[in-house]
Amino acid sequence: MKYISILAFTFLLSGCAIFGAPTEIDDTKGWTAERIYQEGAAKMQDRDYDKAIVYFQKLESRYPHGKYATQAQLETAYAHYKKQDPVSAVAAADRFIKLHPDHPNVDYAYYLKGLAVFNERGIIEKLTKQQVSDRDPRALKDSFATFKELVTRYPKSRYVKDATQRMVYLANSLSEHELHVARYYMKRKAYVAAINRTKYVIEYYPQSPHVEEALVIMISAYDLMGMDDLKNDTLRVLKTNYPDSAILTKNAPEDERIWWKFWESMY
Repeated sequence: MKYISILAFTFLLSGCAIFGAPTEIDDTKGWTAERIYQEGAAKMQDRDYDKAIVYFQKLESRYPHGKYATQAQLETAYAHYKKQDPVSAVAAADRFIKLHPDHPNVDYAYYLKGLAVFNERGIIEKLTKQQVSDRDPRALKDSFATFKELVTRYPKSRYVKDATQRMVYLANSLSEHELHVARYYMKRKAYVAAINRTKYVIEYYPQSPHVEEALVIMISAYDLMGMDDLKNDTLRVLKTNYPDSAILTKNAPEDERIWWKFWESMY
């Protein structure tokens, strides 16, 4: 009797292994593309983004062509964005742009992609309240480039105004980051590296409020390296564009080599 019980138990286990766990019933069987899309949209309204993505994926898999499948692709990108999953949001937006470059709403895909990267923040940054200018600038540059592409390609888009405002913020943050690194190099007497950083600010972010300080650091670096011609040329640029600059007043130190320190202490 004991052996029969063991045999029965063994058969039960093997049966579970053969047949597996019960599969989830597909509640969309026989549904039209429109109905699946409406269910996905309803889940979006309920903020159940995971379930919405499942519906949109089923829609695209079952009905790969047509307006509902196309809209589902765009909604999937938005759902990932609302889930605070920037990597998946960018991937979905890129896919939409690649598949539908002439779609009337492709400008929204660019905007959504820029937003996803713009709002990306790591756990450590959230906990430490790290300043945006202290972040790894790669994500900021990617966001800036995406918004710039949107503004350039679709100047009449409804998203241009907001994208432009975000570009200004990003440019200021990126230029501040470059100056943060330039100051680091100045303290370590790596003057050529500091100059390269300031040149980058002047070339790529000419409207940034940090251009004035970039020129100040550049003048100090040239002076410390004994490159008087370049120092004087940069000083003329500073006087022309910023005639009221603090370092041109009587309270500024006479030694131009420490101007960047004087400037740093003011802010």
